[in-house]
Amino acid sequence: MIPSIDPKPPGKRLIKKMSTRTKWMILAPLGLLLFSFGLTVLSEAAHQRRIGEPTQVWVVLGLYSLALINGGLIMFGEALRFRILLDVRRETRRSMRQLLRKVNLKAAGKNKSGKKSKKPYQNRLTGLVDSIPKRLDYFLFASN
Repeated sequence: MIPSIDPKPPGKRLIKKMSTRTKWMILAPLGLLLFSFGLTVLSEAAHQRRIGEPTQVWVVLGLYSLALINGGLIMFGEALRFRILLDVRRETRRSMRQLLRKVNLKAAGKNKSGKKSKKPYQNRLTGLVDSIPKRLDYFLFASN
């Protein structure tokens, strides 16, 4: 009997479990480091060209630096994406809490006659507050 194997690689599962903040905090410095190292390799390729090394040496170094620079920019761009996602979630939650407070204040103002209010809409609005960031994630930042 062949055991069932999870088709996802273990690294993909690990990344899926990470919080957005952790992904941002890992990708931003690594992207900047990779970009900086790519610039260093590019300057070395330019130096090799200037001192008269064979064309193959400085072309390979230049291509390597191009790959490093682009990789660093891509990683930093992903980090910015995660940071923007964090900010959007925070602002959405803040605005939904303010909206919920306004609705509760209006409901409390109408029921000043001493009767107990059942607040039928509070549970619906609380559920709405919890589900909006998930919906925004799907529409704004759908990733493959």
